[in-house]
Amino acid sequence: MKVPISWLKEYVDIVEPLEDIAHKLTMAGFEVEEIIRTGSGWDKVVVGQIKAVDPHPNADRLTLPTLDLGSEEATVVCGAPNLQVGDKVPFAYVGAELIDGHTGKLEVLRPAKIRGIESSGMVCSEKELGISDRHEGIMVLPDDAPIGTPLADYMGDVVFDIEITPNRADCLSVIGIAREVAALTGQKTHIPDVVYQETGDALEDQIKIEINAPDLCPRYAVTLIKNVTIAESPPWIQQRLLAAGMRPINNLVDVTNYVMLEYGQPLHSFDYEKIRGKKIIVRRASDYEPIITLDDNERELDSGMLVISDPMGAIAIAGVMGGANSEVTENTTSILLEAASFNARSIHYTGRHLGIPSEACMRFERGISRELALGALKRATQLLAELGGGEVAKGIVDIYPERLVQEPITLSMAAVKRCIGREYSLDEIANSLELLGFDIKRDDSASEVTATAPYWRTDVSIREDLIEEVARVVGYEKIPTTMISEPIPTHDAPPVVELKREVTRLLAGFGLQEVMTYTMTSRDMINRISTEPYADESSLIRVSNPITADQEYMRPSLRMNLLTALESNRRYEDGGIRIFEAGKVFISHQDGLPEEREMLCGLIAGIDTENSWHGEGRQSNFYDAKGVIETLLDKLGIEAMYVPGKDAGLHASRQASVMVDGKEIGIIGEVHPSVLEKFDIDEPAYLFEVDLPALLEHTLIDRKFTALPRFPSVVRDMALIVGSGVIHTQIVEIIRGFSLVVAVDIFDVYSGEQVPPGKKSLAYRLTYQSPDHTLTDKEVNKVQEQILKKFEKELGATLRA
Repeated sequence: MKVPISWLKEYVDIVEPLEDIAHKLTMAGFEVEEIIRTGSGWDKVVVGQIKAVDPHPNADRLTLPTLDLGSEEATVVCGAPNLQVGDKVPFAYVGAELIDGHTGKLEVLRPAKIRGIESSGMVCSEKELGISDRHEGIMVLPDDAPIGTPLADYMGDVVFDIEITPNRADCLSVIGIAREVAALTGQKTHIPDVVYQETGDALEDQIKIEINAPDLCPRYAVTLIKNVTIAESPPWIQQRLLAAGMRPINNLVDVTNYVMLEYGQPLHSFDYEKIRGKKIIVRRASDYEPIITLDDNERELDSGMLVISDPMGAIAIAGVMGGANSEVTENTTSILLEAASFNARSIHYTGRHLGIPSEACMRFERGISRELALGALKRATQLLAELGGGEVAKGIVDIYPERLVQEPITLSMAAVKRCIGREYSLDEIANSLELLGFDIKRDDSASEVTATAPYWRTDVSIREDLIEEVARVVGYEKIPTTMISEPIPTHDAPPVVELKREVTRLLAGFGLQEVMTYTMTSRDMINRISTEPYADESSLIRVSNPITADQEYMRPSLRMNLLTALESNRRYEDGGIRIFEAGKVFISHQDGLPEEREMLCGLIAGIDTENSWHGEGRQSNFYDAKGVIETLLDKLGIEAMYVPGKDAGLHASRQASVMVDGKEIGIIGEVHPSVLEKFDIDEPAYLFEVDLPALLEHTLIDRKFTALPRFPSVVRDMALIVGSGVIHTQIVEIIRGFSLVVAVDIFDVYSGEQVPPGKKSLAYRLTYQSPDHTLTDKEVNKVQEQILKKFEKELGATLRA
């Protein structure tokens, strides 16, 4: 936000050096990034008045203007077409540093002979002075410019370039900064009343306003000015706009921009004659509704956007850009001025999706007060009536069904000390808040105040906000350094957090990369992670004041974030990706508080092994994800079983639930192709997910350690013919029911010509061992036979020949 000091002085007395004020603003949270001194290079530029304009004897397109410089006269060669006798213009002496109008470089002005005529000096354009990019003609100064006065003394200025934090939308204005300067320097702001004559017919008989979406537009107000003349703005408005970083256009556009910078309230103007039915309807857009905007682009809207329309269709995208069908042109004579309050999230969503950033959009999406609208509208109406010569209709149509009410907040001295660590007197607290415009009532106990925020401070809602304001005004630098008066309490992390740290360390050791993503997401993202829309609406937690529409819900899963990370990374590289996140998911329970549950989620995709001299590379597969979980659980001393899963977001036949002691603690599987398509991913991806609190239950069990076996083991292989529906887990559970079997591993799966239709062959390696003697073949054969009989009885399995 660029704030010219000359403009700031209209609203607050500047009683301290500018460097001191810049320091105070910075310490109060408004960093002054730069102090720009306009005119610092104009030491050889003065105000001159054109006395005569003679033709150049050797060039038809050049003239020889003679200028009165106060103490002398000068004649120079000039090619500008707009020289008029009596005009006051900037004149640069030889040696002045000016910007070359063609190259844009800073050059020192030297004497020159142009088509045979000596020219010692020059009259200047705005571009040559560094004011703007205008180079078509010489800059014409106001009539009150004193002849011979250094230009820097007449129109030089100092500009603060201030960084405004997102929560302080009220300070995206000159008046907002004036309030801060007043509070920090002990002054009062002086904002004059807005007065103008209403000579036209009653406005309520000339326009009707209807708000059909009050949640997106809580206030909408208009005025009407007829018989307006669209012309160039006076120099004082142009100079202030240029100093603030905006390009002057004409009096109408300049007035709306000027008031936006002054009050912080964006405005929009319509050609009144182009509004069909003389009725404004504020409504949600329809899906796929088209509109041609002021930049002549046709844009497609959706139902999440707000439009201003007449009975025939949209005439503006609310808070973002006007429509070409209601555009003000040089032939416009009747102006309908709009000042409204729009929902911040809706404006952010619309501006982002349509790709139309603007100063107005930026202010709306930060959440300006709806109370600003009327004052800004009156100010713009006043200026336009003065500069455009129009007549103002009687009254203002202001639709404001639900007025903003600031709730009082109680603040005690003890609360301030507890938060800041410094004792503040009640007078310090009350005076600081009063300087900022708060309404203060003192409690009878003389230890508390009750503060009500002024209408422009929409960012103040809790006690801690008041404490921040007190600390800012008194000065953060005045908070003393003190030793902690009590012992620092020790803090042991909860067991699930310790497990999370251990899991993170192990997975990083396995070669996976940890990612950290936002805990908030959108409904669209939640729906993407499954083949069906997310059904359990009641379990979702909606943020009451989301930053953006893309962060409207607390995430119920980590999956969407990892899939988004995969899609994003694929824009830059196509190698193997092995990522994971350990973090919280949020689940609502109707019968209690929402649950924050620690979860682990990992994703594997792309190449697992590159091609090399010793063999071809291979792509990642289901067993890579399963191997990560198996190794992780092994490191944690946990034995798991894997059974078919039923997760709708994973491939139906390529997923497995992770079971420990009969309870599901996680899932592994290939992401369903339709889910991948929603994330624009065109390759297989494999996911694993573990419920860390459920896993924790099995890490807290006391482990019993046994001595190393003293007696040798016996290894036997067994190949079974089983039905195609029999799964590995069923076989393992039967085998592990025999105490002499200490290990079982599958080493072959086959289905083909040598196996009957509807059957498959599974081959296992069984390890037998006794803790107290060496096993004989007879003992092993007996157990082997018992296992086969149980297979045949329970699974219909036979031994493969």
